[in-house]
Amino acid sequence: MREILPFIRRPSHFAGIEDGVCLKAKDAVSLHLALAFPDLYEVGMSYLGQKILYGIVNAHDSWWAERVMAPEKATGDYLKAHGLPLCTLESDTPLAKLDALGFSITHELCYTNVLYMLDLAGIPLRAKDRGQTLTQWPLIIAGGGALLSAEPLAPFMDLMLLGDGEEALPALLQLLEDARKSSLAKEDFLLKACELAGIYVPSFFEEVHGVMRPKGTIKHKPTRTIVADLDTTPYPARQVVPVGAVHNRLSIEIARGCTRGCRFCQAGMVYRPVRERSVANITQLLTDCLEKTGFEEISFLALSSGDYSALKTLSHATLDHCAAHQITLSLPSQRVGSIDDEIMARMADLRRTGMTLAPEAGSQRLRDVINKGISEEEIILHAQKLLEHGWRMVKLYFMIGLPTENDDDLAAIVDLCCRVRDAAGPGNPRLQVTAALSPFVPKPFTPFQWAEQINQQEISRRVSLVRNLIKGKKFLSLRWHEPAVSHLEGILSRAGRNMADVVEKAYGKGAIFCSWNEHFALAPWLEAMKECQISSEKAIAARDLEAPLPWDHLEAGISKDFLKREWQKALRGQTSADCRYNHCHGCGACDTQGSPSRLRTDLVRETRRFTNRLIFDHRDQNAHEAHFDEDGKLALRENVGRRPNLASSLTQNVVQYRIWHSKLGGCAFLSQLELQSVIERALRRGKVPVAFSRGFHPMPLLSFGRALPVGVESLAEWFSLTLASFLDAQAIAKATEPYLPQGMRLLRIESVDKKSRSLASTGEDFDLALEQSVFAESLARFKAFFAAKTVYAEMTGKKGTKSLDLRPMVRSMSERPSDTASSWQILSLCFDWTAGYLSPLRLVQSILGLQEDEPVHLLKRAQFFPDTSRNFASDLPWALEMRSGHKA
Repeated sequence: MREILPFIRRPSHFAGIEDGVCLKAKDAVSLHLALAFPDLYEVGMSYLGQKILYGIVNAHDSWWAERVMAPEKATGDYLKAHGLPLCTLESDTPLAKLDALGFSITHELCYTNVLYMLDLAGIPLRAKDRGQTLTQWPLIIAGGGALLSAEPLAPFMDLMLLGDGEEALPALLQLLEDARKSSLAKEDFLLKACELAGIYVPSFFEEVHGVMRPKGTIKHKPTRTIVADLDTTPYPARQVVPVGAVHNRLSIEIARGCTRGCRFCQAGMVYRPVRERSVANITQLLTDCLEKTGFEEISFLALSSGDYSALKTLSHATLDHCAAHQITLSLPSQRVGSIDDEIMARMADLRRTGMTLAPEAGSQRLRDVINKGISEEEIILHAQKLLEHGWRMVKLYFMIGLPTENDDDLAAIVDLCCRVRDAAGPGNPRLQVTAALSPFVPKPFTPFQWAEQINQQEISRRVSLVRNLIKGKKFLSLRWHEPAVSHLEGILSRAGRNMADVVEKAYGKGAIFCSWNEHFALAPWLEAMKECQISSEKAIAARDLEAPLPWDHLEAGISKDFLKREWQKALRGQTSADCRYNHCHGCGACDTQGSPSRLRTDLVRETRRFTNRLIFDHRDQNAHEAHFDEDGKLALRENVGRRPNLASSLTQNVVQYRIWHSKLGGCAFLSQLELQSVIERALRRGKVPVAFSRGFHPMPLLSFGRALPVGVESLAEWFSLTLASFLDAQAIAKATEPYLPQGMRLLRIESVDKKSRSLASTGEDFDLALEQSVFAESLARFKAFFAAKTVYAEMTGKKGTKSLDLRPMVRSMSERPSDTASSWQILSLCFDWTAGYLSPLRLVQSILGLQEDEPVHLLKRAQFFPDTSRNFASDLPWALEMRSGHKA
């Protein structure tokens, strides 16, 4: 896919220039596979599961795992129109040429994207159409958190891996490697795979009278696998550092599993038991990962990070390091009341990022129904603590349509938001509160798997009710999830294998990227369901408590009896305490004196106990306590409203440099923001003492020249850098260059005064590379351009369309042959920006009569400034390998 970079949006995602990628020789590996994420790059590169498996597989000398993401629709259309296959990111290998392709399935709305990627790769969609050998097509595997209820995807997969993949995937790949070497038939390989823990082969199961049953001699019930001790599993210190992602930060998983028992939460049920990573292991991983990635933000991940029993101990062990290097810490998935004063204060000193709390329901009655386990007083107290420590905005997450919900519960959402807003009391600052509404979707393997989901019309009515109640209230705003998206999620979440035909038909009707509002359309799904004679109303209806369910043939580790007991307790409004610190509720996930874990089958030879593994028997945090003055008002701390407390060593402006560098090959496709991130992380990894600003959002003191158009190469780019302690130019180059991507090298480092950090050139020299077939025509256009006194063109920008005279912007032109032995010829152009600036790419396109999406091969060689001592020109040869077939 490298050859299409000039034609696609965000080409840097496919340019193969990320730091931390694994590259191996194809002929040196015995198993070549790709880990596929069925969504855009920026989402897939935020997914920790793929990073962990990528590191584990590539640690094996004879295996090579690459990555592949779903290209956006316009890119996919381009690939189809030109007969080009979807390829891996690392080596640009067509997916159909691989030995295996493993999809991460994280939610139901990605099902059609799986088919989209298979289709773009030219791989038959259905497993039954991919033949009976292991060499004709890649083995198609699925894994991920949503697989325990992914029957609509089953006919398209050769096999599914249930549960934690750290140990199960290597075992499966070893079996695949051996089977390929011995030319084992695919059917025989799948039979052997069934003998591995966590493997589910959908083709070996069929529906009989509404119940999924195994065929033939299959005896084992596919059972979710777990890693009993996180400290014993590999974790990648060296990770692929993305050039743009939703969560572009270092994620450290501090715990897996949750036993809070929220009755709507599938993850909280099927990831049991709780397994906490030791503080020593986390701090070592943190040191190693930061050194090898250069991330400026870390995130401690868990289903509820605030429930980590040693969170305060961990914070003491890491926050000093964060403060010394201006690294931001975030704790996503915070539970109300889960972090104490000291942790809040330290986080506020680094940077006050956004804060999200999840009451889930507005009334205490409904919070008891869902077993949320928090009171309104705790919610208000948490809001007071946020105000004390300087936060001024909070997002409150609620679900609507929960079992037994009524309009009084909806009105309670607005009442609670008002109380949170006014938590500090009269005369004190108010919190800006954003309420986010998401329709409840019943999920398998939860106590609410039998519940009804309200229809679209009722979702809209309940959203409107909350909107009307919140309208006009100061400091309150409302957001909500699209009802039609939730309706589709509800249809798919509890579907059986008969929904596979609907998925395939919906894909055929154009349904892809269904979790993105700009791409979502419900109509193709409803049409497909009608063609398959499946009722959407029946799909979201309540389920009979005694009837079989489409996922009963899979073992998640949670007993159906336990789920029924919790469902009945919900209807009575009774709560269940967290079994981490209270008595066992008999869910089935743990080994107990009475019975072994339901996860311990004869295929699982795990000798360690399956049980909650905590660092401490009780959380190491202090209880929350609000501080009030003698008048009964909330006593705001001194740090409220002041800037984050940076280490003094980071704010010294000791020396400034201007650093000139190249931007060639794949680096040419980095946007300016992506380039800044690449440089920042290279400086961090090289331990260059960068100075930081002193504002409310401290940033490294870096400044850049004019942004180079994406796709244009350069031998004359620069950025200014301020250091907090002295380092000479040679030391900066030696420290930084090893961590810059291929195509970027430092050309000159010069000391400058503080006022010279920001500078705009008055002129630039470019080389325009032209193929022989278009050279004469292009030269004639330029000669006509120079012969004219004025050349006006309509240019459309952010401020609208205006007419520009292009003639003063081009000072001169000369011809010369290419630096490389090729059929290309070069026009050297001198641009003049004294009367105004225009993108050099757009300028050349306009002169040559090209559209904005038509590629042009440009290389910047020099920049000129009013002060001639600052001019920079490179005499290096053009390192770009010309791509044949692209006309200028």
